[in-house]
Amino acid sequence: MNDKKFDLEDRFVQLAANIALFCKDLPSNFAGNYYGNQLLRSGGSAALNFGEAQGTITNKDYRFKASLVLKELKESRVNLRILDKISYGSEQIKHNLLDEIEQLVKIISTIIKNKTP
Repeated sequence: MNDKKFDLEDRFVQLAANIALFCKDLPSNFAGNYYGNQLLRSGGSAALNFGEAQGTITNKDYRFKASLVLKELKESRVNLRILDKISYGSEQIKHNLLDEIEQLVKIISTIIKNKTP
């Protein structure tokens, strides 16, 4: 088995868990609930779609699922940037989440590019 595949899966699972913990501490007002819920969905969706991509049979199917992962990562990144602009959530945690998201965007983009004929 390829351990790197599972290391990447672990990173997505950890990202989703860290996002859930981050969102738990957002203010319980309209903006905090709205952006927190949206971030939970996009961060969790990135992890879940990555898991689904591992079960695809063709490169075309994999690229499609991986492109969904990329879309959700980018949505999470924008959401965190908005939360940063309105000073919601821990600065250090936001920084760490954004850093991990940027790394995963680069990795998934490269995987998609390498699986393209």
